[in-house]
Amino acid sequence: MRYLIDTHIFLWWLNGDKKINDSLQRILENPQSQIYVSVATLWEISIKHALGKLSLKTTLSEMISVSGFELLSITGVHVLELERLPLLHNDPFDRMLIAQTKAEHFIFITADAKIRRYDIRIL
Repeated sequence: MRYLIDTHIFLWWLNGDKKINDSLQRILENPQSQIYVSVATLWEISIKHALGKLSLKTTLSEMISVSGFELLSITGVHVLELERLPLLHNDPFDRMLIAQTKAEHFIFITADAKIRRYDIRIL
């Protein structure tokens, strides 16, 4: 299965947060799972860090490397999918993640209840 993870899931994973339950832990650790982190997530983390809203223990490059997840670039196809999304969620980063999930036929891993209003597969 192919999964895209939300920013908070990525940060929880890196920090060993207990909010990641055993079931999700197994999916994220399963070598059969293809786990992606979007460039939009790195962009969001970078902005929040620069604004002092998020402290980081390491660099973004190291975060990707340590996670073992694959990096997903933002493409024109993703932007075109974004244009078609209804405005049910105002966060631009989440909207891009939703568009990428739709365009790539991923399962989106998130704890954000607002995202459930979109027509995407969510774990």
